[in-house]
Amino acid sequence: MEQVSSIGRTVHITVTNGYDLKGFKGDTPVTFVRAEFNQVVLGDSSKITVSPEGTVKYNFTSSIELSLDGGITLDDLAHKPLFLTVTEVLPKEKKQKDEKTLTLGQAVVDLLPLLEGEESFETVVPLHPVQGSPLETPSAGSKQCSLDVKVSVAEPLLTPAQVSASNLLKVTLEAAYSVPESFVPVGPQQNYMVGLQVPSVGEKDFHMVFKNGTLKLGGEREVVPRPKKWPIPNILAPGANNIPDAFIVGGPYEEEEGELNHPEDREFRNQAECIKKRIVWDLEGRCYLDPSAVASFQKRIADCRLWPVEITRVPLITVPKGKPGKLEKTEDENQLSFHGVAYVNMVPLLYPGVKRIRGAFHVYPYLDSTVFEKTKCLFSIFRDTGHQLAHNNKAGGLNSPLSKPVSKNLKEEKPVKDKELDGRSRPGDLQAPSIKSQSSDTPLDGEAPLSHNLEGQQYLEAGTYIVLEIQLEKALVPKRMPEELARRVKEMIPPRPPLTRRTGGAQKAVSDYHAQIKSISKAILDEYHRMFGKQVVKMGSDMDSETLEEHKCQLNYELNCSGKYFAFKEQLKHAVVKIVREKYLKTTAFESQEELQTFISELYVFLVDQMHVALSQSMPDDTQGTPATIHINSEQLRLFAFEAEVNENFEMAAVYYEERLVREPQNLDHWLDYGAFCLLTEDITKAQECFRKALSLNESHIHSLLLCGVLAVLMENYEQAEIFFEDATCLEPTNVVAWTLLGLFYEIQNNDIRMEMAFHEAFKQLQARTLQTKPKSTGTLENADTSGGVKREHSLGPWGALHDSATVIKTDGLTGIRPRSSHLLTPHLTTELHPTPQGPSTVLSSLDEFVEESSKAQSETQEPIMTLQPLEPSLGQKSSNALLKELTLKKETSKCQDSSAFLHSTPHTIPQAPTTIFMETIRFLMKVNAVQNPNVWGVKGHLYFLSGNHAEAKACYERTISFVVDASEMHFIFLRLGHIYLEEKEYEKAKSTYMQVCKRSPSCLTWLGLGIACYRLEELTEAEDALSEANALNNYNAEVWAYLALVCLKVGRQLEAEQAYKYTIKLKLKDEALLAEIHTVQEMVGFGDPSF
Repeated sequence: MEQVSSIGRTVHITVTNGYDLKGFKGDTPVTFVRAEFNQVVLGDSSKITVSPEGTVKYNFTSSIELSLDGGITLDDLAHKPLFLTVTEVLPKEKKQKDEKTLTLGQAVVDLLPLLEGEESFETVVPLHPVQGSPLETPSAGSKQCSLDVKVSVAEPLLTPAQVSASNLLKVTLEAAYSVPESFVPVGPQQNYMVGLQVPSVGEKDFHMVFKNGTLKLGGEREVVPRPKKWPIPNILAPGANNIPDAFIVGGPYEEEEGELNHPEDREFRNQAECIKKRIVWDLEGRCYLDPSAVASFQKRIADCRLWPVEITRVPLITVPKGKPGKLEKTEDENQLSFHGVAYVNMVPLLYPGVKRIRGAFHVYPYLDSTVFEKTKCLFSIFRDTGHQLAHNNKAGGLNSPLSKPVSKNLKEEKPVKDKELDGRSRPGDLQAPSIKSQSSDTPLDGEAPLSHNLEGQQYLEAGTYIVLEIQLEKALVPKRMPEELARRVKEMIPPRPPLTRRTGGAQKAVSDYHAQIKSISKAILDEYHRMFGKQVVKMGSDMDSETLEEHKCQLNYELNCSGKYFAFKEQLKHAVVKIVREKYLKTTAFESQEELQTFISELYVFLVDQMHVALSQSMPDDTQGTPATIHINSEQLRLFAFEAEVNENFEMAAVYYEERLVREPQNLDHWLDYGAFCLLTEDITKAQECFRKALSLNESHIHSLLLCGVLAVLMENYEQAEIFFEDATCLEPTNVVAWTLLGLFYEIQNNDIRMEMAFHEAFKQLQARTLQTKPKSTGTLENADTSGGVKREHSLGPWGALHDSATVIKTDGLTGIRPRSSHLLTPHLTTELHPTPQGPSTVLSSLDEFVEESSKAQSETQEPIMTLQPLEPSLGQKSSNALLKELTLKKETSKCQDSSAFLHSTPHTIPQAPTTIFMETIRFLMKVNAVQNPNVWGVKGHLYFLSGNHAEAKACYERTISFVVDASEMHFIFLRLGHIYLEEKEYEKAKSTYMQVCKRSPSCLTWLGLGIACYRLEELTEAEDALSEANALNNYNAEVWAYLALVCLKVGRQLEAEQAYKYTIKLKLKDEALLAEIHTVQEMVGFGDPSF
């Protein structure tokens, strides 16, 4: 296990100086230093007189010989300190033959730095006084007594490679709380012991035993921080028991890795750790693990997740002086009592970057069948070596917890060497543990009756648990550093080119001012035309100056009341500021008010002159009848793209998405939306390019990282996927979605340990978020995963979603459904990627949040929607991992779309079974106080609409719009309600509905619906206006051209009717009934079809 050569190496310890010493018989005593290691005296220094100042020069050197052949090993250096005892030599009295000595104090030197590759080190160690020593009461102004110590070796004990590959295990046993009431401090003294087995090289195990726990009655909590103690016997000075710079600091229960870390355990633990009896050890044991032992340690954890930690009580035997042989006569083979065991889950040590686990673990009766079932371990430290413990169970004679006692029963056990014990488990004893709940308070089925261990049963009745900490010097599985992850991401995502320098200067400032003047003048003219356009047309040239002045006053009043005047001022302000800075070079404050007024006057004259220049340039163009340009912003483009997706017009949707990118190429959300659209059209390569472009714009953007990871999974580039997911969790450790996706990725990879780590962290972050969030209203619906005890919130979107998205639904009634149709709903996690509303193109609200906000009758959050589609026969054989991979992709993709629901007016494509399932869900929501939530009624209406029941859908939609608070997606509710009114020939209601949605979020479809309603009401002028608006927003809509042709036919405009009909045919109108109606009207009026 150690790396010491067979010829051995020597450790030299030199004590150079002592400070602030004083003796029993004066301030200049004669003292010497004794060095001890492993209960062996290494040597004594010369007897030196202390100076009056308390200093002394010992210059004493001793050595430790390291050897593999039964001598001192590297492991001894790891867990055993060097003791330096300072002793005073008293002056001889008359007739006194031998010198008398008194111990002043004891110092402890930790030799651990030698195992870290150091060749030598120097330290100043405190000299702890023994009881009754004069050092206990230092004189005023003096410091604590100390010794200068230097430790060195001829060459490092370990090479850098060995230091890197080896490890150091530290196990801290703090206390056992809520121990049985039968544990009393009176009566025969008891030795309370805890032990566990640490795997070493090959089949051997290293036994770590903690002895001599202190029974306390309770009444107050153990103080923190408190020092950890050496597990070494016969330490003379009380202060020398404490390990330097090692403390028990405790921590919140929720951050522990044990079993009693849930909110419901808090009250019990507070009582147990404050009031009830406990046994306190506060000992830290160490074990050096060489590279082969590290591999064995790691493999044992992977094979056996639960490790047994035994606890027992043994009577403390006092050996009469001069009669050591009496021990065997009083020995009792059945002295082992209250034998219990705790099951410690060691798997977190295999998580990347984890070096420490600390927690509270229940103590159960030690029963062979239960221990073997959970840990596959047949060997018991105390039962199988219990008869050996008596040798080391003498009062005042405790051995090191890490020592291995020699067996006396040579018939049953093999002989042991000085430091090795062969009474261990046989090969193959430690296998993978059974998948039983380690936190269960009841014995497992099939185990031996509890009557076999009645004393151990008292641990269960008392609720006993032990608190221990297991720590490694280095993590078994290294975690990638943030710098490395960022570097790897940069390698995969090339940096975007620098932004083009913006041109400036006086000329550019003036031209920008001209552009703003033109824009504002155009807006004012449009406002004037809206207010007085019809009157101007009627009056023509007969309009007098008084009328113009009256129009001017009304226009000014309207601009001021509506706020447009102040908006124009704000629009012009930036251009004016640029002129001041670039043309007049004014960038500092004016020195006087007069200077300011002079400059303002000069600036005003210049701005007015330039205004006239700009107006002179723009007015001739306007008088020539240049058609007005409709300015469409990015959110409107997103809405138009969404409507194109609704109609499965993916080419038109792509045009809108690309238009957004051309306008704002640096907008990260535009790239995410376009990437999601590319996924919808199954263009995986282009989707990856979009997500990586978004990531290049912001390398710390969590959602872009996650989407790049999802795409990498889809393209089976698992190494890159892991980098993306890990970087996301590193940049935002509290992101539940990032940890969940990382867990799903590891599940695809069949990496159970890391999957458990990621899901555990996701749940911990979700739990922390829940504790920080105030309780919601009483309408909250929670779906609990009873198999894992983890609550999972599911959400149902209002309507259909992505095509061909594969999802896995883990609820009571649904599993593994492959989508075909794009109109149904899928439960999914409710964590948002777009946390705030984004104008009219907001994402759809999730069903669980509908319920959560039911009592408030409002919706604040917005969720993307996924699809649930009918089962494809071939999919039944697909593995869950493949389904999970597709789920990960579509789930994350839908989260980055503003809305992923598709509206179809073809209900015949909708299977009835899934709709029925979700209708049952809606009915259930109606019973849990969600009836006052407009979103629930909207969802119900969409389900009826998609299933073809338009009568019920109409009632639900009407109920939705009757609420004071709007649903999250009123745009499509109005669209579908207006469509139903048109079907039922309720044209007045259809007109009113479409007018409302045109005011809220105008689009080609809304104006088209209004135009159809007006046409059916014979309001041809209004119909033409509405259809013209629709045509201006999208002149590729064949239905718009068709109704324009009908209007022109009815009003007798032959040329326009023929042009509209030509575009109707060119764009391939699919509505045969509407085309037949056009032909009928053409025959009626006698024109309109130029082909005849």
